[in-house]
This record gives sequence, C-alpha cells and structure tokens, in this order.
Amino acid sequence: MIFSLLPDRLAGGVRMLLIASTAMGSIGPAHADTIPPPDIETQNRTTVRAAFEKWRAGGNIFAELLAPDVVWTIHGSGTYRGVEDFVERASAPLISRLATPLVPRVHHIWADGDTVIVRFDGSATTTSGAPYRNKFVWIFLMKNGAVVEAEAFLDLATYHAVVDNNEPRSQ
Repeated sequence: MIFSLLPDRLAGGVRMLLIASTAMGSIGPAHADTIPPPDIETQNRTTVRAAFEKWRAGGNIFAELLAPDVVWTIHGSGTYRGVEDFVERASAPLISRLATPLVPRVHHIWADGDTVIVRFDGSATTTSGAPYRNKFVWIFLMKNGAVVEAEAFLDLATYHAVVDNNEPRSQ
C-alpha cells in the first residue's frame, strides 16, 4: 500500500512543478521587455573619478563635468548659476591668487543614484609664496553624465584669507 501511494505522490509533485513552471513561464515574457537600468552609480562615480584624475594631472574639469546651466551653491558664500558665473565669481578669485595649480587629493567618492559625493583636500602655493590647503566636500546631482546641481562645503575662512591677502597673478 505504501508503494502504491509513492508513485501517486511523485506524480502529484511533478504535476505541481509543471503547473508552477508553466505559470512562471507565462509571467516571464511580461517582464522580459522591462530592462533593468544600467548601474548609474558606477557610471557617475567613474565620470567624477576620471574628472578628478584629469584635474590632478593639470587639466580643467569644469567644462566637461558641469552642465552649462549648473546651479552651484557654496554654503556660506552664495549660489552661482551657470558655469561662467561659477568660474567668474567663485573659482577665479581663488585660482588667480595661486602661483601653482590647485591639486586635489581625493579621499573618497560615494554614489547613490544620481547623487555623487566627493571628499577631497586641495593644495597649492599662493602668489605670496604661502601654502594654501583646504578640505572640501562636493555633492553633485548628475543627469546624463553631467553635474546639474552642486553643493560645496569648505573652510571659507581659509579661502577668503587667500583671496584677501594675495595679489592676483598677472595674466
């Protein structure tokens, strides 16, 4: 009697597996046209890392990394609209008072979806020969591989000391 029930139980189990696999097979095609998005975090992190490596090697990253209409906020200082506004009113006052290029040293780059956070130090020599060292955290909102919004945190007292106490380079 036990032997006669075993084939029935196996047959019932096989039948259930066939029904389940048929049901799963009918669900599969409905999801087949739903393609998972590419790993945007990896793409964004790679884009930002490459830009910082280029910067460290002496290149200009702003033209490539920033969207032309970027909105850049330096907390405690102001908001700049567009690359030109940011470069003219935030970057140039500092860079023009440095005798050597500002060289970044990245500590870490984090990415979460379209948000990328970069923690880095920057160092250079001012036009008066003094060292300039600052610590930065930049938070980027990225769209299509470009920064559309940026928030910057840095030691503004150190920034202003360089701008206020050093003559701009002669162009």
